[in-house]
Amino acid sequence: MKPVRIAIADDDTGMRTVVRKIIERDGGYELVGEAENGEELLAIFEREHPQAVILDVEMPVMTGIECARAIQDRDPRTVIIFSTAHDRYMQEAFEVYAFDYLLKPFKLERALKTLELARERLTERQEAAVRLPADAPAKVAVGRMMLRHKEGVSLISVENIMLVQREERMTVIYTSDGKRYMTGESLGEVEEKLPPEMFIRTHKSYIVNVNYIDSITPYGRWTYVVKLHGTTQDALITHEKFEELQKLFE
Repeated sequence: MKPVRIAIADDDTGMRTVVRKIIERDGGYELVGEAENGEELLAIFEREHPQAVILDVEMPVMTGIECARAIQDRDPRTVIIFSTAHDRYMQEAFEVYAFDYLLKPFKLERALKTLELARERLTERQEAAVRLPADAPAKVAVGRMMLRHKEGVSLISVENIMLVQREERMTVIYTSDGKRYMTGESLGEVEEKLPPEMFIRTHKSYIVNVNYIDSITPYGRWTYVVKLHGTTQDALITHEKFEELQKLFE
């Protein structure tokens, strides 16, 4: 099993040392970069593409919250772990769907548990799946959607759209025939074109066709992973949207 690639950011040199030593205690993790602020961490993220980041909230130049939002726009599946001395930022951490929130000074055991859980979620998402009812009613929609992109315009069959997500600051559409479409349109603009009886905005970075949902797996404090039929792509769903989805299938 490959080690989980992690980058860290904190303007306190001593705290970065503490976090580095925690990461280096176990061969299951690889530190790919250290930063003093969110702007530096974002540059590391662009270069190294870590699977997880551990970052302080209060940092100069770019705060941890601002950096987390930018990272999610690039890859919403990144595990984001905040490390801060103040619990007043928990609401903002919730809004960016942080995986966990470590309050300084945190105990070694607490940090190791968070890293262990993150590794499990990244490498074993298929375990402990919460499956939707097999006899859930199918929803059918017809028609095609016009999608504008730099090459021109594509007409896509709506019922073939499996997943829409933000990826590398673009909106990407995955279809059941294995195609991938990229557009500069926002996720909200694409959402307005989709029938609400078939699609659900599961997360600020994802829209999912409910007909393709296979299973839902716990992920972090406030989110779950959505597995889809016929693709290796997956999505995130918040706790609130998960409850909304459950009601849809009742």
